[in-house]
Amino acid sequence: MVPRGGTFRKPKDWAENLKPDPAAPTAHPEIPHDLRQAIRRAQEAVLRRQDKEKGYWCADLKADTTIDSDTIMLYNFLGRSGSIKIHKLAGHILNEQLPCGGWPIYRNGPADLSATVKAYWALKFAGYPITDERLAKARLRIQELGGIHKVNTYTKFYMAIFGQYDWRGVPTIPPELMLFPNWFYFNIYEMSSWTRAIVVPLSIVWAYQPAIPCPPHAALGELFPDSRRHVPLKEAVEPHGLFSWTTFFLLWDQGLKGMEGRGGHWIRVWALRLAEDWMLKRLQDSDGLGAIYPGIVNSIMAMKCLGYPDTDPRLVEQLEELDRLELPHASGESTEWQPCRSPVWDTAISVIALAESGMERGHSALVRAADWLMSKEIKTAGDWKVTNPAGPVGGWAFEFNNAFYPDIDDSAMVMLALRHVHLDEHTAHRREKSCLRGLNWLLSMQSKDGGWAAFDKDNTKVILTKIPFSDHNAMIDPPWADVTGRVLEFLGYIGYDQSYPAVARAVRFLRKEQEEDGSWFGRWGVNYIYGTWQVLRGLTAIDEDMNLPYVRRAVEWLKSVQLSDGGWGETCATYEDPSLKGKGPATPSQTAWALMGLMAAGVYDDSVCRGVEYLVRTQKADGTWDEAETTGTGFPKVFYLEYTMYRNYFPIHALGVYQSALGESFSEGL
Repeated sequence: MVPRGGTFRKPKDWAENLKPDPAAPTAHPEIPHDLRQAIRRAQEAVLRRQDKEKGYWCADLKADTTIDSDTIMLYNFLGRSGSIKIHKLAGHILNEQLPCGGWPIYRNGPADLSATVKAYWALKFAGYPITDERLAKARLRIQELGGIHKVNTYTKFYMAIFGQYDWRGVPTIPPELMLFPNWFYFNIYEMSSWTRAIVVPLSIVWAYQPAIPCPPHAALGELFPDSRRHVPLKEAVEPHGLFSWTTFFLLWDQGLKGMEGRGGHWIRVWALRLAEDWMLKRLQDSDGLGAIYPGIVNSIMAMKCLGYPDTDPRLVEQLEELDRLELPHASGESTEWQPCRSPVWDTAISVIALAESGMERGHSALVRAADWLMSKEIKTAGDWKVTNPAGPVGGWAFEFNNAFYPDIDDSAMVMLALRHVHLDEHTAHRREKSCLRGLNWLLSMQSKDGGWAAFDKDNTKVILTKIPFSDHNAMIDPPWADVTGRVLEFLGYIGYDQSYPAVARAVRFLRKEQEEDGSWFGRWGVNYIYGTWQVLRGLTAIDEDMNLPYVRRAVEWLKSVQLSDGGWGETCATYEDPSLKGKGPATPSQTAWALMGLMAAGVYDDSVCRGVEYLVRTQKADGTWDEAETTGTGFPKVFYLEYTMYRNYFPIHALGVYQSALGESFSEGL
């Protein structure tokens, strides 16, 4: 029995609040024709993308060329150097080369060293000669960016597999990590979920250190400034003091390398078996390890190191999962790979956007989508259970299947979507039970500081970010303002307010995380516009006083960064340089976020009107929008995402919120 005031105490009418209003919203006849037409066209455009049979949406999810380069590397690892896909991938890579000779990690961004080295190597694998002008420009850019020794850990790791980099210069990832018990200060569950999916299979590869023959035409000798094929890690990492965690972990790495091959053989065998078992277990009910590209690729290499034959059904399944990530181009001349698939995320946001833009809540498209979303609920315990043993099962993942990794952001978004749909009595009862499990899981996943992370609870040991192989900038999964704001939005809509301890703690967390200028950092979207929008939506849902000074600072910041064309924009460069926040060409998704943030705070002044006009003016005849910038975030400073439906469903959501408010004002005027 949970005492009154405990974690799982709920508002009296929470279940009733899961149901939409009896009457569907209708557009007031005095609403401007251009606005109504823009919403109608946008609704039709979104509906065209729905899978009519199953009811979900799943748009292409794009990233940078590092994934395509890694795919070419993997094909050569597997002995498939003659695959036609290598040449198609190379065509795409060449199309993305910058005039300076390098390759970026986000659209319109500067050249990135690791991405450029990977692309250069991939093109050599594909048969492009060293004399090719495009490779010559790339070589020069690599030198200007610091040279091959400055690439990140995973680039060095892959190069070492082919004998192009000395293993002595690669951070140690020993399988003995698996031997640390869960209560130990450092164990694999203190790393973020995505890091586990990357590191555990790589630890198997590290143990075997395979020596795959590199075709002579793909060798990288010309990129090295001298005869050395590695530099000590202390020369490759960021500057650090003598007495620092970085120094400690460098000494630890040096000691591990010295012990390699000298410890008890049975210890290594035991550790490898644990790593293998861990990996195989998490392939169940999943679109590959972690349902993400790096986990799939690394698990394939790990299986080959362990001696799995090509006919092993587990290896075959992972190769099939890899193939499902291919995005062939319409021309047939080139192709690319996506980092994962996003059906749960796309479906939930599409439902919300359509419903809040005035679509009949019992529309068959919404009903099918709600039914599909409920079918994707996760009812088994995953990795999160290690740090939250008392937590109940529930929640949703991002992908089609990822049973071990439900995430808080998707779970909140799904439940926000489900409350918008009229369902028959039986299906509505399913919704209530599904959301009860999801709600209890969300509440149990709140971290000690009051915020919510993405996949784990209290995954906050910052010293782990000093480990040499942590240079992907996502070693841990601490709570963030944007996820916390989204959870509050759901809690508020079903009746929670600050009289509930979970909500009060979350508000304190958000106030602590607010930037001096009033904005909030956006971990999963670019960047401060995203974070500020989601926090304001969450605060208004829990009935926070939106006239409080800290809220008004956020409002004034959003208004201060509106562009002269009426839109809002911000680039991925803000993760490197926060002084660039709110600066960048306008995009439809970021304009929609800013508008919804302002309207959540009760602002409907000229800035909102100009933002709405921008969206209406820039909409294309087919109801969609163009977006030339990257607005999704994977790992800040390292990996970014292009959600190809952000440009369409977020604008319709913002226009719908504006239309609803306008309709209410007309009605009140009568």
